[in-house]
Amino acid sequence: MKYQTIINDNKVRCEICPRRCVLSKGQSGFCYVRKNIDNNIVLETYGYNTGLAVDPVEKKPMYHFMPASKVLSFGTLGCNMGCQFCQNWQTTKQKLPIKKCNYTSPEDVVKTAKEYGCDSVAFTYNDPIVFYEYALDCARLCRENGLKTIAVTAGYINPEPAKEFFALMDGANIDLKGFSENFYAMNCRAHLAPVLDTIKYTVNETECFVEITTMIIEGENEDPIRKECEWILENLGDCTPLHFSAFYPQYKFEDRKPTTLKTLLKAYNIAKDVGLKYVYTGNVPDIETSTTYCKLCGKPLVARDGFKVIENNLVGNKCKFCDEVCDGIF
Repeated sequence: MKYQTIINDNKVRCEICPRRCVLSKGQSGFCYVRKNIDNNIVLETYGYNTGLAVDPVEKKPMYHFMPASKVLSFGTLGCNMGCQFCQNWQTTKQKLPIKKCNYTSPEDVVKTAKEYGCDSVAFTYNDPIVFYEYALDCARLCRENGLKTIAVTAGYINPEPAKEFFALMDGANIDLKGFSENFYAMNCRAHLAPVLDTIKYTVNETECFVEITTMIIEGENEDPIRKECEWILENLGDCTPLHFSAFYPQYKFEDRKPTTLKTLLKAYNIAKDVGLKYVYTGNVPDIETSTTYCKLCGKPLVARDGFKVIENNLVGNKCKFCDEVCDGIF
C-alpha cells in the first residue's frame, strides 16, 4: 500500500487519514476495513459494495454539476469518522461481514454506468477515503471511458493522498459537519482543522468542483453558522455552493428532534447575508431555497422540487436572461 509507514516487523502505520492508525499484524484500523496483513495495509473491502443505485445527481447533493443528469452511486463498508449522528450507520458503523456485500470490479462499475445512461459515477453512502484504492481504480477507468466522477466525503484525509484522490475527481460534495473543534471532537471523534485544509486545497488548487454540505442539528452545531459562512467567503470565495441539510434522528442521536425548515431558513438567510451567492436547503422540501439564482440578475436559473429539476434557464453555463456565467460543470 502506497500510503503507509513500516514501524517494525510487526507494526505499520496507515497514512491515508489524520488518524494514522498504528496496526499490529492482523489488526484493523478505526475504519475497520483497512487491515495489517503481513505488515502491509490491505483494503479488505476492495471491489465489494453495498449495492449500485442510479440517482439524480441532485441527490448527492450536487446542484452545479450537470443538473438533471443520472449518476451511478455506490459505497462500501466502514468509515474513518466517528459521527454519533451518522445517517448511514447501518453500513458505516456496524461491522458487517464482507460476504454480505456485492462484488463489482471497476470494469463492471463503468459497464453498469454506461448501460443505465449515467453521465457520472459517485463514491458515496460511506466515505470513499476508506475505500481509497477501489475508488481511484474506478475513477481512472471512468476517465478513460468518458464518465465523470464525484466524491461525497467528509474530507478527513492527509495532504499527500488528497492530491492523488482529488486529481481524479471531477466533483465533490465535502461534508463540513460543524464549525467548532469541540463539535468535531465530541460528536465526530475527529478534528476540524484537517477538514478545512482539505476543503481549501480542493477548491483553490485542483480542477475538482466542490460543493459543501452542513447538516444542521438543532442545539449542537447551528450557532457558528455565521462564522462558517465568513470562513467560506474569505477562503473559498462567494461562489462556492453551500447546502444546509436537515438532520433526522439516527444512531446515537435517536433522542434528538429532526431539524425544522425554520432552522434551515435561518441558516440560509445568514449565508446570503454574509454574501454567498449559491446557498441551498435540503432534506425538507422548499422550492425557493432549492433554486439556483443568477448571481448577476437574480433570476432563477435552475428550480428544483426535491431532487427533481422543474425549470432550467441555463444556456450551456450561462443565464439566458443576462448571459452571466453560472459557476459549475454544465
